[in-house]
Amino acid sequence: MTTFVFVRDSVRLQVFDSGVGMPVIFQHGLGGDEVQVAGTFPDGPGIRRLTMECRAHGSSGAGRTRPFSMSLFAADLLAACDHLGFDRFVIGGISMGAALALKIAVSQPDRVRGLILARPAWGFDRAPPNMRPFTEVAAGLLSKPPAEAKANFVASPIASTLAIEAPDNLASLLRFFDRPQPRTVATLLANLAADGPEVSREAAAALKVPSLVIGHGKDFVHPLSLAEDLAGTLPRARLAVIAPKVGELERHVTQFRAAVHEFLQTLAP
Repeated sequence: MTTFVFVRDSVRLQVFDSGVGMPVIFQHGLGGDEVQVAGTFPDGPGIRRLTMECRAHGSSGAGRTRPFSMSLFAADLLAACDHLGFDRFVIGGISMGAALALKIAVSQPDRVRGLILARPAWGFDRAPPNMRPFTEVAAGLLSKPPAEAKANFVASPIASTLAIEAPDNLASLLRFFDRPQPRTVATLLANLAADGPEVSREAAAALKVPSLVIGHGKDFVHPLSLAEDLAGTLPRARLAVIAPKVGELERHVTQFRAAVHEFLQTLAP
């Protein structure tokens, strides 16, 4: 895996490139980075995986453009693809990365060979209700010092619900309170939680590329019903229901990698 910095609008964006093979763009989720992708993606011979850490994620700069948005992140990602000479590629991602992939697949269908929507958190609407926990984290960070905001969130009704229904989601959300630059983190979460891929159901239903949708249970932020809806809308989609992260992490990762690997094999030249 090689790393380089791609500069756009004076923002330094960290890009990871695995080298040689069929180009596959695979993006992290909201608050994630290359480490998240590397932990689940089946890197191997014949696959050239590219991951760009979006603005205010990982080692990439935040820049001054506000609001943070999927349109902005998608434009950055396409610019990186153009820089590398990627004319056609498979595109996918986890959560926010899945939303970016869907957005690009609909806007650039002639460039996309295949689509992978892993653990989607957005469908066709802006500000979906499953993103409300991120909005509450952002509001806390904007109004209180991080330690106080974290304590308040832990005591909130939504945290109590997550502790029972989706403890993995809760653990991820709590880590946002410990990050540096809390106001930038809060702005990022608030902006993206209120956003969406700006893709209509009709546009998705017209998409002809082979698609894989990965979903699982025990997840408030990434409900299985959303994965099922997307798989039912995309005309050439296959739904892979895998083990949840909660209590079955090793099995979850194994099944995730197997599903992606099998799908990519069907697209190999």
